[in-house]
Amino acid sequence: MFLTRWLLLLLVAVVQIAAAQSYPVKPVRVLAPYPPGGPVDAIARILAQHLALGQNVVVENRSGAGGSLGAEVVARSSPDGYTMLIGNTGPMTVNPVLRQDLPYDPKKDFAPVSWLTSAQMVLMVHPSLPVRTVKEVVALARANPGAVNYGSAGIGNLTHLGMELFQSMAKVKMNHVPYKGVAPAYVDLMSGQIAVMFGNVSGPLAHIRAGRLRAIAVTSSKPSPVLPGVPRVADSYPGFDLVTWMGIFLPAGTPEAIRSRLQEEFIRTLKVKDVEDRLVALGNDIVAGSGAELSAHVDRELKLYAKVIKSAKIAAE
Repeated sequence: MFLTRWLLLLLVAVVQIAAAQSYPVKPVRVLAPYPPGGPVDAIARILAQHLALGQNVVVENRSGAGGSLGAEVVARSSPDGYTMLIGNTGPMTVNPVLRQDLPYDPKKDFAPVSWLTSAQMVLMVHPSLPVRTVKEVVALARANPGAVNYGSAGIGNLTHLGMELFQSMAKVKMNHVPYKGVAPAYVDLMSGQIAVMFGNVSGPLAHIRAGRLRAIAVTSSKPSPVLPGVPRVADSYPGFDLVTWMGIFLPAGTPEAIRSRLQEEFIRTLKVKDVEDRLVALGNDIVAGSGAELSAHVDRELKLYAKVIKSAKIAAE
């Protein structure tokens, strides 16, 4: 019995190694779970142009349900390395906590390949608001409980959860104004209809530089290279660390030899100067992390957002 089981395991290992050695023999799909033109799509296409797999790498957009539709497609795909997901916070660490009816599990149904990038967020206000520091934003909110409006790209979006985390740590309460996307929220922030919000650094950067918005603080544990001199939220509230990120995931059950080869190739590609320059220009920090590092980050965020969502009593729309 033991010998039979050992031979079976050996046979499986040999088959997996053989598959990895010949992989890939046809085009590879990278599913971007958002519409064309956004940051996820842009990063996927930059990487696809430089991956040296000996086959075409095709980026396919499968948007819907806050990124969860594309994630579901990958979770149900054959675990052969030919379909992968470029995933981020929404489908992998927020929706699984916010929505109990998701048809996939971010931990059980995926094999993490590589943590690609991270990007800071920035706390912004309308320039007419008489605040220039985190402490002054908090003081304004405390003097006007529930009356200071903050915008978000929608309920459960990171722009929403980030502000709920901030309010929890600062022990203040502001009024949430959710929008259907970040663009209309920025329009109202610049017109003074709302007072404050979090946004990805890359999106409002031109407006900040033009003086249409005022950057108060960035959300990572380190300063932002594109907003030099802007302090961190963590300078006022130690431990505050909020970033958006991108990672590559395969369906669970993909042979380890294939997963490992893809991990090496994505990490190599992220260190190509042209790739690095283009991603940094979009406001990203290059992480080039392993699948294990990506898995640990997903674990951390699942716990963080579960706590935020429960504390703020956030329910999916």
